Amino acid sequence: MATLDGEPVQPDELLGLALLNYGHFTSMRCDAEGRVRGLALHLERLVRDCRTVWGAELDPERVRELLRRELAGQDGPCVVRVTVYDPGLDLGRPAAPARPRLLLTRRPAGSLTAPPLSVTAVRHDRDLPAVKHVGLFGTLRARREAQTAGYDDALFVDAERRVTEGGTWNVGFVRDGEVLWPQADVLPGVTMALLRTHGTHTHTHTQTPLTLTQAKTMDAAFATNASVGVRALSRIDEAEFATDHPVLDALRAAYLGVVGERP
Repeated sequence: MATLDGEPVQPDELLGLALLNYGHFTSMRCDAEGRVRGLALHLERLVRDCRTVWGAELDPERVRELLRRELAGQDGPCVVRVTVYDPGLDLGRPAAPARPRLLLTRRPAGSLTAPPLSVTAVRHDRDLPAVKHVGLFGTLRARREAQTAGYDDALFVDAERRVTEGGTWNVGFVRDGEVLWPQADVLPGVTMALLRTHGTHTHTHTQTPLTLTQAKTMDAAFATNASVGVRALSRIDEAEFATDHPVLDALRAAYLGVVGERP
């Protein structure tokens, strides 16, 4: 069931989101006990993006309250998405004072041991990459074309052929035991931030520009997001990677070792 500000959402209240597709969101994985890794970072994202997208302040305590309601009586791990949008948004006057509201949806969580991804490099720039917004047309089209070509997903590169991110995930690489993150205009992912904070006790983490050619020479590659944690990449185009690299195991252990927070 979807709720809007804590009440069952009505179909007409979703029309603005469906037809105009303007808003922002965060998705968080909740364990069976209702704990969320990086909850504070998810809340910071919602507050920050609300200022950017709507020019409005969002109360994080209100989000916590609605999360508690959503998770009451949950059965097993789940993914909760919090979408911030204005059902009354006017296509002709989007600068009018906004009344952003909170849409919460929940689905069962997938496995944290998902199989490796095969990806193909695609030239693509997301609109306003620092914001986790609902404008997913370009992302889904790139993913669809990648899957049509026999891959699982698309890896984005910019105009200079530098690696940026995946459609719904950040990407990292391993070289000589060091973890490398692309220095580029990307979404600041919560899982990436947790790994860069909690995974440094075993391996050095460095942010650096990486061309696609350089990326294909790495020892290992991986995707990160809140739903799957750390997921190995098996190949980028013709370049294959070790999916059982010990650094990937260490990163997974670091992620699983992060203590979640209850709303």
